Amino acid sequence: MCPNRAFSDTALPLFDADDVIVPAGAAGPGKLPSYIADHRKRLRSRFMQGGAAAMPDYELLELVLFRAIPRQDVKPLARRLLDTFGDFNRVLSAPPHRLADVQGVGDAVVQELKIVEAAAHRMARARVMHRPVLAGWTALLDYCHTSMAHRETEQFRVLYLDRKNVLIADEEQARGTVDHVPVYPREVVKRALELNASALILVHNHPSGDPTPSDADISMTAQIHAAAEALSIVLHDHLIIGKERELSFRSAGYL
Repeated sequence: MCPNRAFSDTALPLFDADDVIVPAGAAGPGKLPSYIADHRKRLRSRFMQGGAAAMPDYELLELVLFRAIPRQDVKPLARRLLDTFGDFNRVLSAPPHRLADVQGVGDAVVQELKIVEAAAHRMARARVMHRPVLAGWTALLDYCHTSMAHRETEQFRVLYLDRKNVLIADEEQARGTVDHVPVYPREVVKRALELNASALILVHNHPSGDPTPSDADISMTAQIHAAAEALSIVLHDHLIIGKERELSFRSAGYL
């Protein structure tokens, strides 16, 4: 952790710190200045009335930081995090060690951000697991974007489906660098046999944000397609997830 941080992220009290208020400028250890308490109440009220759509990224991030830093103004830290990572989603998905490099971020802030990220992933996953994938394609794309669109390195995942195209497993096969991830077609197909899967969907991300497939992506997909086809396993698609959009190999004519 960086020394001499501008913020303190001490453990949360058993009560809501916003309920303990002193006038601005008044002394009082453990008490929240009124200007901070009023600001927090205004943001919470706007969120409850208008939802996340009514708030810019930095204010939504402030709401998340309120619990991690209960007695200080978190707006400067929210701005600093957004300046460092670019947007709300990239802040949540940033690796813990990179978050910790930002002035004012300690263990409590990292933990709060990772809890929110995990909750988003779990909600998106629940919409697709053990459900017919082809009938819920939009939910599947949402899940893939939530899980992968803002990663800083490439990740390769395989979605395994049964005979009714119900998603029975979602497994990470490999992680790589910013522009490469090692994939072994034999391992992908071997795992399909172990799971008694009848179909596959390949998914990986491009941290650059551009989902255009590389020659290596096309070659690897062809190898997995051939290996799966030899064992009567259907390769439905290969999705490349970019920051704003995805590319479907089937829709683009690569499959």
